[in-house]
Amino acid sequence: MIKAVVFDFDGLIIDTETVWFDSFTEVLGRYNVEFPLEIFLPCVGTKGTIIDEYIEEKLGNNVTVKEVRQLVRECHREKIIDLEVREGVRDYLTQAKELGLKIGLASSSDREWIDHFLKKLDLLHYFDVIKTGDEVKMVKPDPEVYLQCLDALNVSSTDVVAFEDSNNGAKAAKAAGITCVIVPNPITAKLTFDDYDVRIESMAGQLLTDVLNKMA
Repeated sequence: MIKAVVFDFDGLIIDTETVWFDSFTEVLGRYNVEFPLEIFLPCVGTKGTIIDEYIEEKLGNNVTVKEVRQLVRECHREKIIDLEVREGVRDYLTQAKELGLKIGLASSSDREWIDHFLKKLDLLHYFDVIKTGDEVKMVKPDPEVYLQCLDALNVSSTDVVAFEDSNNGAKAAKAAGITCVIVPNPITAKLTFDDYDVRIESMAGQLLTDVLNKMA
C-alpha cells in the first residue's frame, strides 16, 4: 500500500532546468561559445564540475568561471521571475492530500531556494517533510536525501512513490529502494534514463490514482 509520495523540485515542480540551459546558452553566446546540451544534461539533478571545466576550456584566457557563473545567475534570475508550476503538479499535490498520503520533497538544491518558490507559488503547505542538498553530505545520485526523507516521513521505501525529472534523481530514488515515476521536462526528455518504473509525459495527462494503480 502506498503511504507517501515524494517529489523532486527543480525541473519537476517548476522547470528551472530549461531556464538554466537557456541562461548558460545566452551568456556563453556573448563570447561566441556554444553550449552543447550534452555538457548540461549530466549535471541536471546534481552538482557537478563538467560545466565549469567546459567554461574554463573555452574561455580560460578571457574570463573566469566565477564571472561567467555570476552572469548566468543574473540571467537566470531575470528569466524565472514569472515561472509557473508545471502543468498538473498542483493537481497531484491536492489529490495526494485527499488520498491521505504523506507528501515529501527531496532535492539537491538548497532549502532557501526551494522555500522561496514554494511560498511564492503557494505550495509550501502541501509538504509534510522537505529534505534538501544543504542537509546532506552527498547529493543525488547518492540516495542520502531520499533516505533522510523516508526517515522523517516514518515510512518504508516500499510504501513510497517518487516523482523525478532527471536521471540523477531517478538513480537516487531507486538506490533508496523507492518506486520512481519519471516526468521529464523539455530538457530532460532528451535523456536516456537508466532505471525507473513508470514514465509519464505530464502530470496533466492522467490522475495520480491512475499512476499509483500502475504500481499495484
